[in-house]
Amino acid sequence: MKTANRQTKRPSAGTTAKLRDFDCKQADRPLMRALYRRAQAQLRKQQKNQKSQGADPKSETDTQRLVHELQVHQIELEMQNGALEEARDKMEVLLADYTDLYDFAPVGYMSLNEQGQILKVNLTGAALLGVGRSRLLNRPLLAYVAPGDRRGFLNFLKQVFAGSAKRVCEANLLREGGASFCANIHGAAASSASGPQKWCRVVVSDITALKLSEEAQRRVEGLADANRDLRQEIARRQAVEKSLKKSEQHQCQLLAQSHIMQDQLRHLSREVLQAQEEERKRISLELHDVIAQTLTGINVQLGALAKRIRLNPDEFDRSVAQTQRWVEKSVDIVHRFARELRPAVLDDLGLIPALHTFMKSFTAQTGVRTHLTVFAGIEHLDTAGRTTLFRVAQEALTNVAKHAQASSVEVSIHKLPDCICMKIKDDGKSFHAQRLMKAKGGKRLGLLGMRERLEMIGGHFDVESAPGEGTTIQAQIPLGNPVFR
Repeated sequence: MKTANRQTKRPSAGTTAKLRDFDCKQADRPLMRALYRRAQAQLRKQQKNQKSQGADPKSETDTQRLVHELQVHQIELEMQNGALEEARDKMEVLLADYTDLYDFAPVGYMSLNEQGQILKVNLTGAALLGVGRSRLLNRPLLAYVAPGDRRGFLNFLKQVFAGSAKRVCEANLLREGGASFCANIHGAAASSASGPQKWCRVVVSDITALKLSEEAQRRVEGLADANRDLRQEIARRQAVEKSLKKSEQHQCQLLAQSHIMQDQLRHLSREVLQAQEEERKRISLELHDVIAQTLTGINVQLGALAKRIRLNPDEFDRSVAQTQRWVEKSVDIVHRFARELRPAVLDDLGLIPALHTFMKSFTAQTGVRTHLTVFAGIEHLDTAGRTTLFRVAQEALTNVAKHAQASSVEVSIHKLPDCICMKIKDDGKSFHAQRLMKAKGGKRLGLLGMRERLEMIGGHFDVESAPGEGTTIQAQIPLGNPVFR
């Protein structure tokens, strides 16, 4: 049919509306073909009736117009049918894509009713449970939940159907055959458009690998912590080892010093023994040369007296007087030895009289002038303290007589805020104190003896000597020392 005819012959409004309304209601292609056949049959029937009745030209024109309208509508229906077929093809493609996404998704999709029965499941969900999809339908998912996790799963379902929010739980699911895996289950409630039945969508994912990874991560972190603790322990042990090495070196040094001190002590002991032997020799010579000779002279004098009393009675008195003088001399010598060994006046009268007596005797023997300054409270010292100060003064004055070539010596004892201090100062020759203290030989025994006596009672000993200024010996005893009462 030509286009000009299509433009000049338009169908009636009622017919077109009916056909379009029919076209909107019928969208299937077979229905369109049936409609086309019915329209053709009705058209042939009308043509026969018109011929039998002798229709006028006007009816024939109407018939042609109706045929034209039907043909136009047929073309429109065919075009709509083509669009519908194209839409159906797209829907089929989308349905295939949706089916692929649903069935081959990396997680399992399930639809459950309120009783927990599986209404729908994709292929992945069936594969997770190790059961065919057809066998899973209408079976409860609870049957595949491990017994220990079933109570938690039932609470999860109850929460899902109670609200619209998404819920999550973890449970161990059992595969057919007894193997299990840890699953993460997400659920959300849904409603059916065809009825009041409630159901929910459930997404099941296998998180066994994730759990193993987390466990491995925890183990790695535990190993890291253990490694860190081990490094700290290694560092601590290395520090201890270093400290032990230092301590070992220090002990070796102390051992070497102890060996040196032992050698010095042995040497000092030999010197002390030698000094004692020389002192004994001196006392022995004194006793032999002085006391023994004096006693021999007394004995000879007594024998001579026995003869003289018979021959010359007048000389008897003179002989007795001479013998008495020898006896007194012997007694004085014995007293001097006793004072040198242990002065009795120190124990009987105290430190001050003992020092006066000793210094007076020292001046008489050596000609060196002495001067003593002391405070009365010194007598509060006990016997050990008084003896120590007396022996220090005695040894210092003895050294002055032997080595200093001094003309005077001053001995002073003062009370300081924290100690008692005794100073012995002479105007004689000086010497190098530190060098003499480290020297070998008997020259240092006097200084060592004074220092040892003071250190025995917690005191302090010091020597100062300078050219042209003489020597000063200082002995200190702390006031807190038990020897001070």
